[in-house]
Amino acid sequence: MPPIWIFDLDNTLHHASPGVFPHINRMMTAYIMRHLDIAEDEAQRLRAAYWRRYGATLTGLVRHHAVDPLHFLQATHPIDELLPLVRFDPQLQRTFARLPGRKVLLSNGPSWYCAGILERLGIDRHFSAQFAIESADFLPKPDVRGYRAVLAHLRAPASRCIMVEDARVNLRTAKRLGMRTVWIAPGQVATPGYVDHRIAHIAQLLGLPHSATANSKRP
Repeated sequence: MPPIWIFDLDNTLHHASPGVFPHINRMMTAYIMRHLDIAEDEAQRLRAAYWRRYGATLTGLVRHHAVDPLHFLQATHPIDELLPLVRFDPQLQRTFARLPGRKVLLSNGPSWYCAGILERLGIDRHFSAQFAIESADFLPKPDVRGYRAVLAHLRAPASRCIMVEDARVNLRTAKRLGMRTVWIAPGQVATPGYVDHRIAHIAQLLGLPHSATANSKRP
């Protein structure tokens, strides 16, 4: 059976850190300042603290400040402003054209953001499904409910799936469910035991050994 690839979006399929993430962070800080009526430094502190604690600033704002999640996402992910900031590997389209198997997206971003970025990357036609944060009732990875929503849609065992991510914590949940895992990590950080394969950039998926698309090297 061909593999099913479950891809993260930001800093996996495109380089979000140089331009996209800073712009989103500024929009989030401004939103927090307006809606909580606090100073910029306090808003920045809250944004970062909630991201570290919950995996997404949104979760902290919903839990502690009753912020409407859709309103927050609409205000902080203006796709027309973000698309000019997108940077990606020029080999990305070629990589996806050659990569065998079904491909789905699982992202903590909202649906319009995911769709817009994939179209900008020129690889949207390769994805059979996109799971944005709305698909998991606004619960971000690594919450297991988003992963289970994907598996239910696929009607396939987790063992057939390969998750590709830049965030180690998200791969840990995938591994616990029985998926195989590929970590995109160009630095010198140690590789945890729940990572089956480590690559520096997305094009290296094509050079993975057969075990990446057959049986995991770890039980």
